[in-house]
Amino acid sequence: MTEPFDWTDVRRHFPGLAGEWTFFDNAGGSQILGRVADRVRDHFLGCNVQLGATYEPSARATENVAAATAALAEQIGAASAEEVVLGSSSTQLLKNLARAMAPGLSEGDEIVVSRSEHETNVSPWVALERERGVTVRWWPVDPESLRLRTEDLAPLLGDRTRLVAFTHASNVLGTINPVAEITRLVHEHGAKVCVDGVAWAPHRAVEVNAWDVDYYVFSLYKVYGPHISLLYGKREHLEALAPINHFFIGPDQCPYHLQPGGPNHELAWGAGGIPDYLAELSVALGGPASGHAAARAAFAGIAELEERLAERFLAWANGRPDIRVIGETTPSREVRVPTFSFVAGERKSSEVPPLVDPHRIGIRWGDFYAARLIDDLGLRARDGVVRVSMVHYNTLDEVDRLVAVLDEVL
Repeated sequence: MTEPFDWTDVRRHFPGLAGEWTFFDNAGGSQILGRVADRVRDHFLGCNVQLGATYEPSARATENVAAATAALAEQIGAASAEEVVLGSSSTQLLKNLARAMAPGLSEGDEIVVSRSEHETNVSPWVALERERGVTVRWWPVDPESLRLRTEDLAPLLGDRTRLVAFTHASNVLGTINPVAEITRLVHEHGAKVCVDGVAWAPHRAVEVNAWDVDYYVFSLYKVYGPHISLLYGKREHLEALAPINHFFIGPDQCPYHLQPGGPNHELAWGAGGIPDYLAELSVALGGPASGHAAARAAFAGIAELEERLAERFLAWANGRPDIRVIGETTPSREVRVPTFSFVAGERKSSEVPPLVDPHRIGIRWGDFYAARLIDDLGLRARDGVVRVSMVHYNTLDEVDRLVAVLDEVL
């Protein structure tokens, strides 16, 4: 009989976990893989030169960035590396996307934006309302379920709808939205989707081809990598966008025409360590050794573990009458990711993390840049929510220690 996989073994891949702190603020930024840091260092010390020259260090740097981009494209199920745009942050990438889309929009065109969004997937589209006369229509969160429902989206779609912007998983609620179903509905109305996958990608496989999404963005520094982000776009859509790089770099140089200054070389190469890690994890779980299939297998195992972490935390939260979980109260991996927001009794949320800090446990309070959602939920006066966010390198023992501390201080 095969021995159950020891999930504590993955911690050796994350040097930052060797210290005295327990991290439950992972939705703000995960710990980095040691192999990613090693790759960044190797680039700096071995081929820290500009790309595109004929001499050997430049050729090696060019090959490294191309190889890493191709590996990331394969990880997410993209058709090719030409469908991957790398940039400094998800916020910057979506601002660039909106800038490139702007010439193709006319006054009276409509963009639908959900009220569940991190501001990353809001402000670029609101800016087009001011700059191009585009109409922004708001897709509300159902006040009872706190979910985005397709029946609330359908009446907002019409002949002038050009784009629907929504989150895959809420960075406040942890709720998973049905991306493929929403995308089908939007495509039936001749519009495109732009999906914020930042809160999904650390927990589940990204499958852009299977979902048929048009644009999909997430932050690699929240998926165990360096501070760099990734925007996927269907090749035909990217090539149709107006160039925002130098005037002599046209759509035939896709995706470079959407990368002013080009990608960060050392961070791009470093990020290539993420698919390597997922492949190694897949093999340890008995799955494939490479490619998108390996990422799917690795994240299937991660989802199973995270459901156990969620179950342990929610058993505590649901059992305390003074704790109100904001969002789904089930640990089901099909319904939520292990990002939990709550309010405690009559306390302001800003009062709670400082009580936990002395115990060397990192949690956070605030609106987490989902300011419109927090306002809609009436939580601004409470200073937003307390957020506890887990990933697969967290352990049940860490969860037990967290809830023991919360029991002590609340």
